[in-house]
Amino acid sequence: MLKGKRNLMGKEIAELEIGERLSLTEKIEDKDLMLYLGLTNDANPLYIQHDYAATTSYGQPIVPPIMLTGIVTAAISKHLPGPGAHIIHQQLHFPKPVYHYAIIEILLEITKLEHATNQLTIQVTAEDEEGDRVMSGELIVKAPEKKSIAQIAERESTHGN
Repeated sequence: MLKGKRNLMGKEIAELEIGERLSLTEKIEDKDLMLYLGLTNDANPLYIQHDYAATTSYGQPIVPPIMLTGIVTAAISKHLPGPGAHIIHQQLHFPKPVYHYAIIEILLEITKLEHATNQLTIQVTAEDEEGDRVMSGELIVKAPEKKSIAQIAERESTHGN
């Protein structure tokens, strides 16, 4: 536990604006794929075995869509709105496969702010080097919320900290 250590907090909902954007460029490397497959124990040969993938309609190994989702969720956690954000709903589509070594351009844009529920909606699109859409969708995110001094004191007194 990092007790006493000051951690950065992302933007609270009052600091965000509709139309705010984040653009990322990602290259999918073998090391990333191997790490994903090792962590998840995903043994789908379509993702890593060239001989197997050559026999499929894809012709070569593809990137697992959940890896692309991970890139998006990491961008939300690190940048928009940042640390303390929590995704509560996501709906993503993957109309075209992403192949190994692809460079993808990802754009996240805030399209809705709900101050009463502390939630924002983020639209996501991603394109490959040819400009073809490889991912699109929407995420609903709970914005980071700082507790007041009174709330922190209450929690600490209740939990004996």
